[in-house]
Amino acid sequence: MPVFEREVRVSAPLSEVWEFHSTADGLVALTPDWMHLRVEETRGPDGEPDPEVLEPGSVVVSSVKPFGVAPRQRWVSEIVARDEGEDEAMFRDVMTEGPFPEWEHTHRFRADGDDATIVHDRVEYELPGGPLGRVAGPLGFLGMEPMFRYRHRETRALLEA
Repeated sequence: MPVFEREVRVSAPLSEVWEFHSTADGLVALTPDWMHLRVEETRGPDGEPDPEVLEPGSVVVSSVKPFGVAPRQRWVSEIVARDEGEDEAMFRDVMTEGPFPEWEHTHRFRADGDDATIVHDRVEYELPGGPLGRVAGPLGFLGMEPMFRYRHRETRALLEA
């Protein structure tokens, strides 16, 4: 399965970067306008609506309409892991319904001194299209690089003092 990875150094403490990424609001803030994201629903692990923190078992139901011209696509993600230590944290979400046959996104955060954080994204994915999608899988980089460049630029803009 193809893998996309990218990281950025953010001049903000781990606690602030972690808190920002722990909610559906963080997802909305980091999604480019051209994706036309709509968060339709968030549920906590026990089904409660709009949880404050996305814990394992939480589900985010959203839809995107890239560039406003493609048909709106439903995207359902479940938080399957979350761990926080003294100098690092991570969470992993898996797409359970949506445009990709496989999508697993691991978000890692590592303190870099007292006032900075390394944000590392790793996505394991399979493009749609069956055998053709598997052959073209490495080309997924062409779509993901601009998306994650945007996300990392926005993370810095929103969190750096």
